[in-house]
Amino acid sequence: MSFEKFIHCLNCGKHMTAKGKPKQPFCAECILDLDYVASELDHRETDMELQKILNFFVSDVSAAFNKDPAANTLLEVLTSYPGIKALLLYRIAHFFWTLEMPFIPRYISDIARELTAIEIHPGADIGSDFFIDHGAGVVIGETAEIGSNVTIYAGVVLGGTSIEKKKRHPTLGNNVVVGTGAKLLGPITIGDNVRIGANSVVVIDVPDNSVVVGVPGKIISRKGEKIEKIDLSHGDLPDPLAIAISTLDKRIKEIEKHLSFIKKPIKDEIEIYYGDYGGGI
Repeated sequence: MSFEKFIHCLNCGKHMTAKGKPKQPFCAECILDLDYVASELDHRETDMELQKILNFFVSDVSAAFNKDPAANTLLEVLTSYPGIKALLLYRIAHFFWTLEMPFIPRYISDIARELTAIEIHPGADIGSDFFIDHGAGVVIGETAEIGSNVTIYAGVVLGGTSIEKKKRHPTLGNNVVVGTGAKLLGPITIGDNVRIGANSVVVIDVPDNSVVVGVPGKIISRKGEKIEKIDLSHGDLPDPLAIAISTLDKRIKEIEKHLSFIKKPIKDEIEIYYGDYGGGI
């Protein structure tokens, strides 16, 4: 006796044929249900969100033009910068995401990823004056939050560390620069006026006015120095290991001065000087 006539969708009760028999007990219509009711929308709020897309577009284009010395004209920025294309598509996808529209936001973000190699989840919250330089390999997760005047470079990942549906991606403050290839993981908070060095891996909170370098990232105070609105110095970073070695070297020299039996270095001997940036012999 065949049991196919007893196979029904658990959602709508529709009879499913053997050909349509899925691994999960739901019919194709229920799985691909894209019904959306817009009657309860607050049209004033919708108009405000649409206006925000235009305002953000202006600020994003201006940020790219002002921050990139290679930008010659606004037309060049509009047509040739993958970061601008990805951001515009993200702003549109985020608008549909806030309306809780199914499927469309993720589809738009996937189109943006295929066009630009930049993946921004439509659920992320991104402020104004945001600039993605070059952008290949950039990933921004669903619960990421980014403030105003933030610049990130190619290969930056704002990733999650949990499979639970909760806050699991980083929060960035205002005036933040994230260098090439840096990875910021988990629901950490990056303060205002922070610079994160290239290829750093940051897994802890970072206070305001700091520089972070290394794997895992080490926090180095900026002593209250504010990062300028246009700051591309993501390579101008101190080396914490070199600083530690240089400090030890100075202390050893001070000790040697008080020990008369220590052999003094002769002129022909090569001495390594580490300094703040680890350079020089």
